[in-house]
Amino acid sequence: MLSITRFISLALLLFSCLTNAEDVLFIDGHTPAELDLKNWLYVMPAMQDSDISQIRQLPATHWQKLSKETLKDLKTQHLWVKFSLHSHGAFTTNRVLSFINPHLDLIELYHFNRHRLLYKTRMGDTLPFAKRPIIANTFSYPFNNKSKELQTFYFKITTTGSESLDIKLWTDNAYYQNIEKESLIYGFQIGVLCAIGLFSLFIALTSHSFSYSYYAGYVLSLTLFVTALHGVGFRFLWPHLPVVQTFILQILLCISMSFAFLFSEKVMQLKYHSPAMLEVCRTGAAASLLLLSVGLFLDYHLSLMIDVWAMMLTSVLLMYIALLQGFRGHKLAKLFALGWSAMMCGALLSGLMYLDYIELDIQTTTPFLFGLSFEIVFMAALLAIRYNDERLAKLQIQQEALQQAENVKQARDEALRIEARNREQLGQIVQERTLELEVALRELNEANQKLTEQATIDSLTGLKNRNSFDRRLHAECRISRRQHTPIALVMLDIDHFKAINDTYGHLAGDHALRMTATRLKQQLKRPTDLVSRFGGEEFAIILPNTNQEGALQVAESIRKAIFELPISWSDITIPLTVSIGVSVDIASSDQHTTLLLAQADKALYRAKNEGRNRVILYNVELDDV
Repeated sequence: MLSITRFISLALLLFSCLTNAEDVLFIDGHTPAELDLKNWLYVMPAMQDSDISQIRQLPATHWQKLSKETLKDLKTQHLWVKFSLHSHGAFTTNRVLSFINPHLDLIELYHFNRHRLLYKTRMGDTLPFAKRPIIANTFSYPFNNKSKELQTFYFKITTTGSESLDIKLWTDNAYYQNIEKESLIYGFQIGVLCAIGLFSLFIALTSHSFSYSYYAGYVLSLTLFVTALHGVGFRFLWPHLPVVQTFILQILLCISMSFAFLFSEKVMQLKYHSPAMLEVCRTGAAASLLLLSVGLFLDYHLSLMIDVWAMMLTSVLLMYIALLQGFRGHKLAKLFALGWSAMMCGALLSGLMYLDYIELDIQTTTPFLFGLSFEIVFMAALLAIRYNDERLAKLQIQQEALQQAENVKQARDEALRIEARNREQLGQIVQERTLELEVALRELNEANQKLTEQATIDSLTGLKNRNSFDRRLHAECRISRRQHTPIALVMLDIDHFKAINDTYGHLAGDHALRMTATRLKQQLKRPTDLVSRFGGEEFAIILPNTNQEGALQVAESIRKAIFELPISWSDITIPLTVSIGVSVDIASSDQHTTLLLAQADKALYRAKNEGRNRVILYNVELDDV
């Protein structure tokens, strides 16, 4: 009777699997202690407001089996992932689900036993480290695996940095053994890097050597980068500051590239052998710091992509400089090229894997970390060789000076003249360095001024950007509250803009945005009025000291002007209309800006729903829609 019951339950399970058209992971006593789940994972794009009840009701046709191509095709930062497992046999085990990628922003996990929700949890880089179910560098979830149970897991994953979705299933013993092994490896690697960096720093402080100073900065910044890369930094250095995770990798990578240029300049003595390459290195160092500043204002994924390309370019450029100087016969450049070759190969392999140009059955960071470890140890030996060469050269000079001093008085006088000349040269070097620093500071100040100007202008349309709009809106609301004058906010959206992009191409869409921006600026007559690009195909206009009648008149003139605007692209006339929402009020508090935006947005939404190409003024009736 018991065997018949098992047969019926197994048949029902198989029927359920066929109905859902998905693979179920069957585990028993022979299942490996470590199992990659990529063959049992299914994915689909997720809206930010989608919930688990809606997802579970979707048919199996909405899900796609996980693959690299699937992740590329989805093109989304929000992803639903699911898999199911069924255990059979008389056994009960403790299992652990582990996400190998330690840089996922947010994971919402739902654990179901058939239709019953057993557990729900959230983990990710946007949450404090202590919120994780298991305190480990990666994200893990422990659960009990009982016999004859069908368990389904849903993950809503939000991430902007990586498409890696490596998920593994472990027995608890195997998982904790692997954690211990990884901790030993990471601890050894970070410990070696930290020891070399601190040793170089102490030598730099005692010898006042720029070479060791730059090398110490290079090694210590890369040490912090490695700790952040492995998730160790989040665990031990900033566990209560998840916001640090959003920019620490880009900052450390840019700082390490800057130190790499400066260190390479010193160790290859480019100041004496190649002034042109010296300028290249210093420009590269400045560009790395500029990239750091710019990257903080960019989208995280775009900033990381730019940094990866910059890392690959830096490794190739420094190798080119080293080979060029090596072929010219410089000993230290040859040794530098030998040590840097490992770093270049590792950076190129990891960068190409991250950018999906090549695919290897290893983690993306592995080649970079191997190359980094070899290069840092080799460069430490290179600095030791250079330091020894300089020491021997100094000893030889001292012996020659003593010999000359013992021979004749004239030689001693000559030595004094040489010393005076050396002091003069040292003064010139100090003066040159001071001048170089002043030039660099002036150039940096000019770059900061240009960056400040760029930060307020939308590069495509030439209008003020969203940041500038927000600041102006806050200022005008304060004036409205103080003077008790009305302020009008006009929000407009180009109708069917996606269709323009799809039909005529994105360049045509950009042309339409520029033409619209030009016409908007022409329609505004007062110097106090501000038009800005709000985002995508949306524009926003601030009309200070303007009542409802005046705001509607301006909005209607804008609508007509754009309706009559001839937009031609490749001898094709593109019809263009806009929907406009208007909100007018007297500000009563600093929070009134949010209310104005919400009211204008509701009016814009009503204008689109009523057929587009029209102007709608906000009123309280719209709040009930």
